[in-house]
Amino acid sequence: MTIKKASSIGKLEDLGRIQLSKSFFMRDFLYSEIANWYGVPNFPDHPDIAIRMGSKLCEELLEPLQEKFGRIAIRSAYRSPSVNQLGNEKGHNCASNEKNFASHIWDYPDAKGYGATACIIIPSLIDLIEKDPNNWKQIAYWIHNHLPYSHLEFFKKENTFCAFNIGWHEKPLKEINSYVTGSKGKLKVTHEPNLDYEKFYPDLL
Repeated sequence: MTIKKASSIGKLEDLGRIQLSKSFFMRDFLYSEIANWYGVPNFPDHPDIAIRMGSKLCEELLEPLQEKFGRIAIRSAYRSPSVNQLGNEKGHNCASNEKNFASHIWDYPDAKGYGATACIIIPSLIDLIEKDPNNWKQIAYWIHNHLPYSHLEFFKKENTFCAFNIGWHEKPLKEINSYVTGSKGKLKVTHEPNLDYEKFYPDLL
C-alpha cells in the first residue's frame, strides 16, 4: 500500500508512529533544528520510499550498532528537499540537494539508486574519543568489518562528541571520510572478503 504525503497533523502523527525497526520509529528521524527555526515542514514527499530506506538504515546499521555499543543518539537524519536546500543556502552545514539525494534526503534517489543517512552519536564511545581523537578510526574499522554500510563521515571532535554520518545504499560505496583535525581525508580500507581488521580496533573487542 502506498502511503501518501502527510496532509494533516493526524496523518503526520501516523507517519511518526511507523516502526522502522525493533528500536526506532520514523518520528526519531524527523527532528530538525533548521526546520524548527525557520518554520519549514520536515516530512517526506514520498513517505513509502522514506520508510523503506529508513528501515534498511535501522535494521542493517543502527540496530547492530546499538546492540554492540548501547543506546544511539540521533543528531540529524531525514531532511526534506526544502529543509535541506534552506540549510545549504543559509550555510548550516548541509550539502546541496543533489549531493544529499539518497543520503539525508531519503525519498529521492541519486544516480545509483536509493539510500538513507543519519548523523549519530554513540554515548558509550565518547570517553574513547576524549582519550584520543584519532580513535574514531577504531569505530570506522569496526563498522567496516561488521556492517554493510555505504559511507561514513567523521566530524571534528569539538562540540560533536564524535558525531558521524552513517549511510545505507542499494549500491554501497564503502567509503570512509574524516574531517577530524589532524586526520582529514579518506581512510584506506580494502574489500577483500574475511579480511581481519580486529587489530585496528583493540578497545572495541
